[in-house]
Parts: sequence; structure tokens; C-alpha cells
Amino acid sequence: MKQIFDFLRKISGGRLTQKQVDAANTAIATASDTVISDMLGIAVDVMSVSKFGVDLICGFEGKRLVAYDDGVGVWTIGFGTTIYPNGIRVKKGDTCTEAQAKVYMAHDLKKFEQAVNDAVNVPLNQNQFDALVSLTYNIGTGAFKDSTLLKRLNAGDYQAAANQFDVWVKAGGKTMQGLVNRRKVEKELFGKALK
Repeated sequence: MKQIFDFLRKISGGRLTQKQVDAANTAIATASDTVISDMLGIAVDVMSVSKFGVDLICGFEGKRLVAYDDGVGVWTIGFGTTIYPNGIRVKKGDTCTEAQAKVYMAHDLKKFEQAVNDAVNVPLNQNQFDALVSLTYNIGTGAFKDSTLLKRLNAGDYQAAANQFDVWVKAGGKTMQGLVNRRKVEKELFGKALK
């Protein structure tokens, strides 16, 4: 996305009006990545989580068809969904079917895939991307975008970025064994490309 707006600023003389930004956002939202890439003559590399990555995230999140408190006061349902596709927050007493849980998961994944695609400026292999989306799915897009992990990664220091997975093991200020276990698996997956 950044590449597109950089290109648009360049061809418009350096600045975009709000109207131009809004029009570009609308065009981008309705066009496929291939069309945008072809139109602008730039590479827009957009990655998606692999089936292995989806299964990994589902395994970590577990499937719950009745809303539950995630341990820090956030109501969650399905495979870790906290906000429904319509923008409404999950609340106590909510239920869903397995089919609905899968729809919520697919919707959620797009947001987290996009966050990783937008924030990372260095090449990733599929394992690295899957590990980063799993992390982001768990800690949230804001935390990922502000993380030291992302800063190290975008500086090209993949090993220092991998080591940052170990930082994200607390919930409500307490180290959680489930998060320790999850980060270990994500870190190992991310590190497969380092060998």
C-alpha cells in the first residue's frame, strides 16, 4: 500500500489532497493486487497465510462456539475472534456455529495478513510470514506495528527479530505458559529460513 501512495505522490508532484487519497483508497479496495501492480508498473507482493499457518493459528486459538473471557477481559469466540466481521465486539453469552467460526477466522486473517504485508519491508518466506501472522493474530496489529521485532526485521536483522518472539509471553502482566509455548513454536517456524 505504501508503494502505491509513494508512486501517486511522485506523479502528482509530491502531495496528495484528501480527495485524491480517498479516491485512491476506493480504487485500491475494489481492484485486485495484480491489476494495481500492472497499472502502476510496480511489484505489489502480497502474501497469504498457508494452510499450515491457518491450522497452526487454529490449533493455538482452539475452537470455542460459546464466547469466553480470554483471561484479560476480552470476550472471544470461534478461533480467537474478538470483533465480528460487521464490527461488533464479541460479548458474554454469544454463540456461533463451526461454519460461522470459520467465516470469522477467514475475515480476521485478512486483517492480520494485511497488517504484516503493509508493515514488513524486507523479503519473507512462507514460514516467516505464517509465524508473523500468527503472532499478530494473537497480540494485535497495533502491538505488532509498534514492536521492536518489526523494527529489527525491517532493519534486516532476522535473527534479532526472531529473538523478539520471546518477549511476547505475558497477558495482564503475567507470564502465561500457553504464550511461552506458542512463541516457541512461532519462533522456530520463523527461524526455519535462517538455517
